[in-house]
Amino acid sequence: MPSTTVTVGSAVGLHARPATLIAEAAAALGSSVTLAADGGDPVDAGSALMIMTLGAEKGATITVESDDQAAVDTIAALVAKDLDAE
Repeated sequence: MPSTTVTVGSAVGLHARPATLIAEAAAALGSSVTLAADGGDPVDAGSALMIMTLGAEKGATITVESDDQAAVDTIAALVAKDLDAE
């Protein structure tokens, strides 16, 4: 299964705004995508609430996984981006 590891880029981590943007993008992809913090259980990337349970702060390492490589690439790019700067 395709996966990649990225560093959280949002200034205050994966709080409400970045989590919502990531969840909306994941839902629009039509593929199941999961996110996992180092050593943690994977959560559904299509759920902002589940993303926030990761407690991921700026600089945290997140693993993005899906059956679809394009979905992995899309969500990984969002996790790595500072979504608070837009």
